[in-house]
Amino acid sequence: MEYKPETIAKTERTDKKREELKGKVLSLKDLVDYQEGTVASRMIINRKAGSITLFSFDENEGLSEHTAPYDATVTILEGECEVWVAGQTLQMKSGDTIIFPANAPHALSAITRFKMTLTMIRE
Repeated sequence: MEYKPETIAKTERTDKKREELKGKVLSLKDLVDYQEGTVASRMIINRKAGSITLFSFDENEGLSEHTAPYDATVTILEGECEVWVAGQTLQMKSGDTIIFPANAPHALSAITRFKMTLTMIRE
């Protein structure tokens, strides 16, 4: 794969932004802003072993049903959402956490605007 100079520069800026977070006390919900009519995300850790990504969902936005080959943990930082995992529907609010099992179909949808962390650990 060939990289263009602008792609390399953007990657370097993103890596620098992640580095600036290290060793600081963070309010995770303040690191990603809401964007009207869409889902926004910000990856704060990205390693071969796994990643941590912050998401903000505008009201009525969501992620369609999908699977992942490894367990994924979601923690709600603010707001409320509905999740579906392996045919079960659950309500989640600020402070709640769920573990989506590897290979289990799951999805989520905003009831109100909400923010969450997604932690994925790869084997």
